[in-house]
Amino acid sequence: TVPAGKAADVTLHFRIAPGLHINSHTPKDEFLIPTSFAIPDGLGVRLESANYPPGTDFTLPSDPGNKLSVYTGEFTIQARIMAEPGNHLVEAKLHFQACNDTACMPPKTIPVAIDVIGK
Repeated sequence: TVPAGKAADVTLHFRIAPGLHINSHTPKDEFLIPTSFAIPDGLGVRLESANYPPGTDFTLPSDPGNKLSVYTGEFTIQARIMAEPGNHLVEAKLHFQACNDTACMPPKTIPVAIDVIGK
């Protein structure tokens, strides 16, 4: 529950499967896909901003001279949202690319269901 018509901070928690990592919001190479969070327009809730945690340095066994900026385990995104009055079931989106020590999977966007009540 957030005040309707006023910006409010919410914390979103995410968990990455053991043995996998995803690029941080600010990967060190431009060809790497950053993690990003978005709320589509027209749902009664607007994303004002999202603050991502810093990534952790990670080195692949196959490339020990190259450090990546990744998330592993659990991480949080601090989102600032604005909600219209009422109950809004929002299907936000988290875009990322998961990898293990030897390969990366195709980039993926998953739904993030958030129930926001603007009072």
